[in-house]
Amino acid sequence: MDPATISLGALLLAIVVSCMVRLHVGFLAISLAWIVGVYVGGMSAREVMEGFPTRLFLTLTGVTLLFAQAQANGTLDRIAHGVVRHCRGNVGAMPIMFFFLAFALSSIGPGNIASTALVAPMAMAVAGQVGVPAFLMTIMVANGANAGGLSPIAPTGVIVNGVMAEIGLEGFETLTYFNNMTAHIVVAFLGYFLLGGWRLLGRHHAGTLKLPGVDAGDTSSAEAAAGFNRTHWTTVGVIGTLLAGVIFFDVSVGLGAFAAAIVLSLLKAGDEVEAVKAIPWRVIMMVCGVTVLISVLDETGGLDLFTQLLAGLSTPESVTAVVAFSTGIISIYSSTSGVVLPAFLPTVPGLATTLGSDPLAIASAMNVGAHLVDVSALSTLGALCMAAAPSHEDSRRLFNQLMVWGHSMAVVGAGVCFLLFTVLRIGLP
Repeated sequence: MDPATISLGALLLAIVVSCMVRLHVGFLAISLAWIVGVYVGGMSAREVMEGFPTRLFLTLTGVTLLFAQAQANGTLDRIAHGVVRHCRGNVGAMPIMFFFLAFALSSIGPGNIASTALVAPMAMAVAGQVGVPAFLMTIMVANGANAGGLSPIAPTGVIVNGVMAEIGLEGFETLTYFNNMTAHIVVAFLGYFLLGGWRLLGRHHAGTLKLPGVDAGDTSSAEAAAGFNRTHWTTVGVIGTLLAGVIFFDVSVGLGAFAAAIVLSLLKAGDEVEAVKAIPWRVIMMVCGVTVLISVLDETGGLDLFTQLLAGLSTPESVTAVVAFSTGIISIYSSTSGVVLPAFLPTVPGLATTLGSDPLAIASAMNVGAHLVDVSALSTLGALCMAAAPSHEDSRRLFNQLMVWGHSMAVVGAGVCFLLFTVLRIGLP
């Protein structure tokens, strides 16, 4: 068996293991890269190690370090509570408000998982009090968080943009963010109307909403949840300065985030010791490990073989639908940012050349298809919302609803990506 086939088999093994076994797929991928690269592909150990994505590692670490400080000092929690305390009146508008709250938080840096963890407890508590179905609220919160997940300063956005830069698609950070946002807005609001959210627009809630962590009779508790002090304003100012630097002055997101984190520590607004403990090292090493294996595939011809297999299933017109469906199905059972996208995105240049298609359209379809299914009960986002559901909700019924929705999104994602990126060509240069 030739090295290309063996290396592709190693990648497929890593994907299968990530779907079925609680084994760190990043460490497995590095081990497979060493075995295949050195003992099958004739590479040296040094050449295998050169596949480690140093730039991506530093960027991810810097961004997550900064926002771990912002979460630890209560800034993000206060932003969320402050918005929720204005959630009054029209019941039907509340799921929409939580969609945009999750979207905004995800976009400014914490990413989809952290934003869902912040918003879901409040959203599900409000849903239980005003009579919004937990299934509808989950769809709005999770899709909102995913809509902002490919922001250039969010962890998943850093991963995707890093991989795209490696394959020659650098400079499309804004379009990547816009394309993912557009698809999730379309799907979320279609779900909102199909599930009867519009019927709630005529209902009003006149009572006081009880938010998690806030005792309605305790003034100090309410102030702690909603009030900003020097630490929080400092954190907001530092993050805002970083955003401005990235947008207007081409500041490196990762290196700028390290500097911002140090500034917070020097100003006594953040604790880097606690923040380091909160960095998702498991996810970071998962992404980096799979990237090392992908570099071995590239050297041994396995990546070309993988591209040929995908191209054989596609036509220039259907490629966006095919790759969106493929990434969606795998992403239901595997890590979207840690496994699926690092494995599929490197095939984009070959697919685009073979089929004569727009590479950004293909990459956008992969990004969207892999993320739309993340409302499933098997995903972190769906699980966070389920865990926060009111006690009167039927947990088994909610689980089944999310499973059906998540799996259906593989098909819906294929259709949406075909419409947006092949027919309408939205968000393409």
